[in-house]
Amino acid sequence: MSVISSTIGQPSFYTHFHLATEGTPGYARTSNLIGAANGLNCAGSAFGAVLTAWSADKFGRKAGIQIGSMFSIVGAALCAASVDMGMFLVARFIAGIGVGYSLSGWIGFGCYFLSASGSQSSFPWRFPLAFQAAPALLLLAGTPWLPETPRWLLSHGRAHDAHSVLQRLHHQPGAAHQTVAEKEFYQMTKQLEMDREIWRQLEKEGGGGMFELFRTRSNRKRAWVGFSLMFGNIFTGSIVIANYGVLLYASLGLGAYKPLLLSALWVTVSFPGNVFTAFFVDRIGRRFFLLTGLFGIVITLCFEAALQARYLESTNAAGQRAAVFFLFLFIFFWSTFVDASQYLYLSEIFPTHLRSQGVALGMVGLYTAAVVILVAGPIALDVIKWKFFLVLILPTSLHWVNVYCLFPETKNRSLEDINVAFGEEVAVKYYGAGTEEEEIYAKALAEAEAQGGKASAAVEVGEKDGLADMTRVEDVEKTPR
Repeated sequence: MSVISSTIGQPSFYTHFHLATEGTPGYARTSNLIGAANGLNCAGSAFGAVLTAWSADKFGRKAGIQIGSMFSIVGAALCAASVDMGMFLVARFIAGIGVGYSLSGWIGFGCYFLSASGSQSSFPWRFPLAFQAAPALLLLAGTPWLPETPRWLLSHGRAHDAHSVLQRLHHQPGAAHQTVAEKEFYQMTKQLEMDREIWRQLEKEGGGGMFELFRTRSNRKRAWVGFSLMFGNIFTGSIVIANYGVLLYASLGLGAYKPLLLSALWVTVSFPGNVFTAFFVDRIGRRFFLLTGLFGIVITLCFEAALQARYLESTNAAGQRAAVFFLFLFIFFWSTFVDASQYLYLSEIFPTHLRSQGVALGMVGLYTAAVVILVAGPIALDVIKWKFFLVLILPTSLHWVNVYCLFPETKNRSLEDINVAFGEEVAVKYYGAGTEEEEIYAKALAEAEAQGGKASAAVEVGEKDGLADMTRVEDVEKTPR
């Protein structure tokens, strides 16, 4: 989505589509069209999330990645080839279905100098848009080597393959027995059996189906947590800075190539923060990361609003540079504590049979908020200016309270164990297993060893009306097919 920040920083983009630039008559129409382009992109993303909810259950999680990649490729090609604003808006919608980020910021920065040299070519804005297809092509090319998720395999009658994937993921060189893989596989099979019994009961009572996500108290809590997490995170303003950073930096007295340079830097400095998350979120915890990040963002937004209120239309360069600093402090808190953590948390709080629908609901929340804030963003920055940051402070503060009060910790738990945090039963505990659970695991592992390389109690499942349907329990050979 944030490739638009590079696009609107190219003079040739305005020239090609006959758009007024900032500070000139007719810019109100320009800001409306920029907002519409981003709004349609987010609307396409929301549609893509709903499509993924169906395709991920029907064809597998890996197939969902492949479908999204293909939409990204087609959308990037259409955006880059747009001959008028109508085609560009439609192309942004298609690109949104397979939304993704790339290095287009730096490419846009480099392309700027072609326009600065006096060239009237449309290459500076077309090429960064086309480059969006490159990461999608790489992702699509790499999917044959991605394993399908073991829980989806298990729920679709492929227990053998699910067991094989778990062994690969938990492989311990030199170990005689893959104990971690065996324990998780046993827990998965028993949990699937319990879930299937619940589904049978729901079907008898006329429940289940597409509204199961909202039927029980625990599922309603999950739905709220997932939706509000992604919706609230967008209202921190991260997507506004990512998409309209060029406009922000220009309003703070920076001209020529500098807005594009800072916009590219802003996205780039998020990388170390996400790496930090990868190494420490499992040790420290999701709640700590989210609460720390949101608190830091609120403080940052307060300083940004105060500085822009004082120095936005002044000649005080030092004050304006301080405002730029707090935009970069924002990305420190966002990337280090919130960005990657939100997707991790969203994907793990739903049970297997509702995961794709739950994640889709969360992403619809993200893109719904994005439509609102991105359509309003360029207009607000043009009309109410620094007061727009005041609009972001209140919802971000309320979101912090929401996370503190309602979001349970999920670190170091298996996906089945997380059910306990939402008030549901687990067939057999893995996280915090007591003596009884350890005895159950020991017995199951002993049975598997006694059978000479077979995993006991594996389930075969089939499909019935698009839902996992357990048909029988039988031993499955552990040797990969």
